[in-house]
Amino acid sequence: MAETVPALFEQELLGVKELLWGAEIKQDIFQRWSQGFYFSSSEKSALEQAKGGPCAIIAPVQAFIVKNLLLEYKGFHFRDRVNASQGSTTCSSKARPLQVTSEVQSRILVRALCEILSQVSNRHFCVVHIDESGAKREGDRNKNLSDSQDINAVQFHEDLRVIMFVTLGQVTKYYLDHIAALQGKFGVLLFLYSVILSRGLQRVKSECFDLQEPLIDETYGYGSQALINLMISGRATMYVWDHFQEIAGLTLMGIEKQSQVGFITIMEYHRLCTVGSFYKNPIHPVWVLASDTHLTVLFSDERQLVSLETKSEQARRIFKRFDPEENNFISSDKLRDVLQALNLVNELEYVNIMKKKLDSECLGIILLSAFMDEFFPKEESSTPDLFTLFHYNGLAQSHVNGQIQYHIGSAILLESDIKAVCESNAMLTVLQTKWPNIEVNWCDGATPSLN
Repeated sequence: MAETVPALFEQELLGVKELLWGAEIKQDIFQRWSQGFYFSSSEKSALEQAKGGPCAIIAPVQAFIVKNLLLEYKGFHFRDRVNASQGSTTCSSKARPLQVTSEVQSRILVRALCEILSQVSNRHFCVVHIDESGAKREGDRNKNLSDSQDINAVQFHEDLRVIMFVTLGQVTKYYLDHIAALQGKFGVLLFLYSVILSRGLQRVKSECFDLQEPLIDETYGYGSQALINLMISGRATMYVWDHFQEIAGLTLMGIEKQSQVGFITIMEYHRLCTVGSFYKNPIHPVWVLASDTHLTVLFSDERQLVSLETKSEQARRIFKRFDPEENNFISSDKLRDVLQALNLVNELEYVNIMKKKLDSECLGIILLSAFMDEFFPKEESSTPDLFTLFHYNGLAQSHVNGQIQYHIGSAILLESDIKAVCESNAMLTVLQTKWPNIEVNWCDGATPSLN
């Protein structure tokens, strides 16, 4: 049974406020985050983001919406069929919009929100809402506000209340009965507060580890990596590698297990982080994409993109773990470590024999190609050479025609181990952190924007 418990969570809400915003809330940033979950009129299954900032919430929610559409609504299509002829792939000029009613929109939104809540808590669920008198006051006030005027952050927090549910079914029913609140001015913030309280304020703080900055940047208003991870994986870690790493005597926790949807980022290209396999190879072929300033979503209807790794693919991934500069070679001294990580024979005598064989010119390095030819001569791939990608960006102004639509790309994985780096193409750069040898032909010849 649901229970309204404002007194119990009063201090918790104050803690959430400080965790998110810091000591002081800047009204312009609060205003940018004050929007509801609403769908685009041009792409009925795509959430729209009004201004920069809340993509840390909207993009992960959209990723779960897409994942569920791919699984459950097989009658819908994200594209006209891609026609293949004579080894080349030609794509249609525009994705076919899904025929989604307002009832379906409510259902797929609530399903995504509840799935995110289920990842953060398996005990109870805290739904944050605005009490009825506050909602009426805010509604009357908004009638007299222009879009450029500030929204009262102080009054918003004074009007917050919490309802606690013990089952996800209860949460689903509540959200469907109060869908207008999710679509209203504070829908995104109310859900964000619900996620943190359902996870537990102290638990979120401990997962963030040595948190010195608020989860929402005080200057630019973007969400932190800990906030993004909380939304995608259910845990507010600041890191994106698998499991944990020992650094300077500290145990730094990363992603706990293979995620439902993945995450790849241009920050990995800049060597500012290392994204682990749990994020790069999620359960479903859906990824949140991070640029320097914004989050978008990449997905595919090709299930083989997330099939289990073959032994040769695993070998390449582990070899590259010891090749952080991506030179496609390792120091000869690291050969034993690679063999050990792959559970291959790694006795010292055998390793010395292999060193001489693989590094016959005594250069002190072992090439990836030589390693693979020796230990995995018959390479197998679980990933098709040709597949279709779709891209979502919730900011209408980021689209050429000012209308949100799914962009379609025909992808090909090249055979060469040498990738063509093109720093002016941010989309290709971030995709190459997942598929190093990928090339994509986007429909209409226009590469979609990551920003």
